[in-house]
Amino acid sequence: MHEAALYTQNPDGTVTCRLCNHGCRIADGRSGRCGVRQNRDGRLYAASFGRISAEHIDPIEKKPLNHFLPGTLSYSLGSVGCNFSCTHCQNWQLSRSAASLFSLPYLSPEEAIHRALDADASSVSWTYNEPTISFEYTLEMGRRAHEAGLGTVYVTNGYMTIEALEALAPVLDAFRVDIKAFDDAFYREICRAHLEPVLASTERARQLGMHVETVTLVIPGLNDSPEEIDGLIRWVIDHLGDATPMHFTRFHPDYQMQDRPATPIATLERIYERARELGLLFPYLGNVGGHRYENTWCPRCGALLIERRLMHGRPTGIEDGRCRTCGEVIPVVRRIPRS
Repeated sequence: MHEAALYTQNPDGTVTCRLCNHGCRIADGRSGRCGVRQNRDGRLYAASFGRISAEHIDPIEKKPLNHFLPGTLSYSLGSVGCNFSCTHCQNWQLSRSAASLFSLPYLSPEEAIHRALDADASSVSWTYNEPTISFEYTLEMGRRAHEAGLGTVYVTNGYMTIEALEALAPVLDAFRVDIKAFDDAFYREICRAHLEPVLASTERARQLGMHVETVTLVIPGLNDSPEEIDGLIRWVIDHLGDATPMHFTRFHPDYQMQDRPATPIATLERIYERARELGLLFPYLGNVGGHRYENTWCPRCGALLIERRLMHGRPTGIEDGRCRTCGEVIPVVRRIPRS
């Protein structure tokens, strides 16, 4: 068992976890809401340390990340458990399976980096379930990834505390965050969480120099009103910048939300076009394979910069960070600088 970081011991034998914004006060023998951070005799342990439920070599575009090392592979790991309780979770087999923790194989951070290098990956991604709850593992593995010249990625719900985010900052290059809605009532009712901590961590990630891309799963009748979508886009432009890639992805009925239809593609197209009207330079659509709005287009001249097919990117229209056609600067991370 690996002792956790970021917790406070209380006089009554409970511990208060400072990792995410739930701030769980955990009694002896119990776990926090994530299911994997456990109080044993007044100490908090990260029970999921090194316990791996999924291991794949993915195109980086699958995260999805469209402006971070495009066209490369990312060594991707996940565990089990989550600090959200989303009724529409599309990875519920992992996020709701903390009870299976000790049946999972152990993978050391050192061995994981060896596997990433052997696979010719350019980065390591912590994904599939919420990586924040594996904080200690990702922190140690992130240090080793940087030593090996690999980029690092969190595919996250953004609910970590600012304290946790700042501790991760030296070893985390990309912050791919789900902004599930621009409405706190949605977060309370659907995710059992709150919106404001997600916005705060996303803005702080940007300030800390991480590459940030947002994803919003557009669910018919729940988070797709024009007013809400406009508010979200304006927030991103104002707080993260107009060149921030925003992904609007298609909902499919899953888990406990089987009563709603898949998102009409026309709805997503309207959101894309509205985002451009509002001044966002790089909106994208997701879960709509083969759509032209999956590609990267020059916001100045309209030239095709990165073509995507089956989640693989081909950056043919960019040279030295500029559009080959008109010379416009295109903010795409092509390599990871190291001091």
